[in-house]
Amino acid sequence: MEFSDEDKIKATILYHLRRKKVIGGVHTPFDTLKSGFPSHLGKDIGKIAKELIKQGVILSKPTSYGVQVCLNKDKLREIEDFIFKVLGYKF
Repeated sequence: MEFSDEDKIKATILYHLRRKKVIGGVHTPFDTLKSGFPSHLGKDIGKIAKELIKQGVILSKPTSYGVQVCLNKDKLREIEDFIFKVLGYKF
């Protein structure tokens, strides 16, 4: 089964957050979602991350020093299933 580049980017973002256990009360800056990707994909990564926030998969927390994000712990099972389906990594 072939997945689009957008699905692979979504799965990679979710994988990085899940691997570092950025779930629920633990947050990371929004800008760090772009790290690990080539610099020419920066705008695309930002759009995809904002789309994940709209879907409720990633939660955002506005602070005085920037936007912080974390995974939605209520959707953790479907996040892990999506990562396994696209990337093949199991938690």
